[in-house]
Amino acid sequence: MNFELSREHEEFRRSVREFARAEIAPHVEQWDREHHFPVETVQAMGKLGLFGLTTPEEYGGAGGDFTSLCVGIEEIGRVDQSLGITLEAAVGLGINPILTFGTDEQKRRWLPDLVTGNRLAGFGLTEPGSGSDAAATKTRADLREGEWIIDGSKQFITNSGTEITSLVTVTARTGETADGRPEVSTIIVPNGTPGFVVEPAYRKMGWRISDTHPLTFEDCRVPEDHMLGERGRGFAQFLAMLDDGRVAIAALAVGCIQACLDLSREYAGERTTFDVPIGSKQGVAFQLADLAVMAEAARSLTYKAAALKDAGRPVREFKQAAAIAKLYATESAVTATRIATQVFGGYGFMEEYPVARFYRDAKVLEIGEGTSEVQRILIARGLGLPVE
Repeated sequence: MNFELSREHEEFRRSVREFARAEIAPHVEQWDREHHFPVETVQAMGKLGLFGLTTPEEYGGAGGDFTSLCVGIEEIGRVDQSLGITLEAAVGLGINPILTFGTDEQKRRWLPDLVTGNRLAGFGLTEPGSGSDAAATKTRADLREGEWIIDGSKQFITNSGTEITSLVTVTARTGETADGRPEVSTIIVPNGTPGFVVEPAYRKMGWRISDTHPLTFEDCRVPEDHMLGERGRGFAQFLAMLDDGRVAIAALAVGCIQACLDLSREYAGERTTFDVPIGSKQGVAFQLADLAVMAEAARSLTYKAAALKDAGRPVREFKQAAAIAKLYATESAVTATRIATQVFGGYGFMEEYPVARFYRDAKVLEIGEGTSEVQRILIARGLGLPVE
């Protein structure tokens, strides 16, 4: 199967790269230091069309393919991982659930502002005691007199507390199934709804520019028609979004690896010891060679998975490719940042140098959208092994 990028994809890559270098790179060190979420830059990303890449034209999007989104995420992530995850989450966890499961009215109401980047949306799944374990969900939503009354809490929710956040989609227990298991449904909660509290932002090791908050719901009431999709299918809906998200996170990791290679190659050509560039020394040269291999392999796996998605290949085939891409790319990104920091030596330990920021940012790539352990389980199951 051919998964080479088209000329249009490469032209799009160049335009996003130019934007990232001009609008993000000069400011990112300060934003990271101040934990500042740059609303104007995010909205400029929207004007570039990044948030609407995969949304149909009838809702204001470009109607493009999934590969284009991966290209955009990679190039933004090559300059800054925080804004890369802002884009990934805005599309994968904000727009896609409404686009995939929403009613016509919900799509018309929410999507136009989201696809332009004028507004953002989050997805509230994880709780203090649950994540991928749906049965452990504690947040409840009770239907009374035409309203859902939501009580509970969520944590680690991206794009949930910015000044342009318009809604958060929340998973909640809405009853029990016939066999006594929790019935989990998904409900849209607009920002500003009484009883919906966005708690203070986390103090994070990495992704400091990205917006991440815990959320609290106390007697939070929304109309009955704010349910997203079929009642009792909330967790299944989220799982349906995960495969796309894994490939998108892999694309973000590719951007991280490529940044490490670019920065290390430039530094190794400039830094001298004993009157010669350190890149001429075999120990350093071999490290850069390893970075090049990781970048090439991670990119190939990622865009192969994206091509399978765009070609409409069987879900099982795409799911396996997505897990492989996510596992390899994210673990390689963590290794790549360690190598780059080592190449820079003492300077790599200083916050003024981008490799320090990439080093801090990389670790969460192995955690979000399914940990490395989860990916190994999925891959093993894809091989036909009965892994629990």
